[in-house]
Amino acid sequence: MKILGIETTCDETAAAVVTLDDGDRGRILANEILSQIAEHAAYGGVVPEIAARAHVEVLDRLIARALDRAGTTLSDLDGIAVAAGPGLIGGVLVGLVTAKTLALVARKPLLAVNHLEAHALTPRLTDGLAFPYLLLLASGGHTQLVAVKGVGDYVRLGTTIDDAIGEAFDKVAKLLGLAYPGGPEVERLAETGNPERFALPRPMLGRREADFSLSGLKTALRIEAERLAPLASRDVADLCASFQAAVVDVVVDRVRVALRGFGAVAGHPTALVVAGGVAANGAIRRALAAQAGEVGLSFVAPPLPLCGDNGAMIAWAGLERLRLGLVDDLTAPARARWPFAKAS
Repeated sequence: MKILGIETTCDETAAAVVTLDDGDRGRILANEILSQIAEHAAYGGVVPEIAARAHVEVLDRLIARALDRAGTTLSDLDGIAVAAGPGLIGGVLVGLVTAKTLALVARKPLLAVNHLEAHALTPRLTDGLAFPYLLLLASGGHTQLVAVKGVGDYVRLGTTIDDAIGEAFDKVAKLLGLAYPGGPEVERLAETGNPERFALPRPMLGRREADFSLSGLKTALRIEAERLAPLASRDVADLCASFQAAVVDVVVDRVRVALRGFGAVAGHPTALVVAGGVAANGAIRRALAAQAGEVGLSFVAPPLPLCGDNGAMIAWAGLERLRLGLVDDLTAPARARWPFAKAS
């Protein structure tokens, strides 16, 4: 079984080919990703119209390159998977229309994949992980704690009531005048800063529900920055370190709460998993690995190239769905919003 995956939901254009090896494990044959960071840097964030036009300009070429590097052709494929949302609707439409056209011309099954579900299933591609497992899905637009019980079977244990983790990192970076994308810049400077200099709050710490709130933390940092202005380079590094330390403490606490509620909805977890763009943050990965070790669980995080948006995760999610006969027709809609987990 061999699947082409297409991803255009935000500011990465991606195409990949994934197959199953003889042991029924996923294997990436090609994974082409073209970032649009340079196009959006001047604006300090993603501009939807620029993103959609950039996808149009490169997607056909990227698909051709992925097929070539995988040593395969459209006729050799068993299906065509595409991220049909959630995301910036212009970009989603570019990928979806392209996938529908290819599926129609090549007479292949279409698999309209939820972008968030693809993140959730990535550890089954990379590590062959068995269900059920606890997932921290953390990105610029989403922060959720989810019991992943099976393909299409997800229970949300907690979510953010305001900012997503990645969004908070990016807003802090912009407030401190750091380069875009901001999250990696905050992490880089935090490595040289003093995380104890500023007594920033840990929102929701100790709450019974596994929800997140980060807007108050962001506001507290802004107040400290305004009090010290103009900021010296040491101030910026210490603010980044203090902010990241607060986020790590919140994440660990919220995961503990989710683990306590996991058994009631899904039994015993096979692992603690982090996925999404924020999964690339080293401090968060280390803290979660330690937390998993404390409770006797394996910790799984995707390789760094698979933390952000990519075609391989879309192809794999399509393959998982195709094996269960979950095929879509050409009326599959593009979705700006598309919840993938039901509330517990």
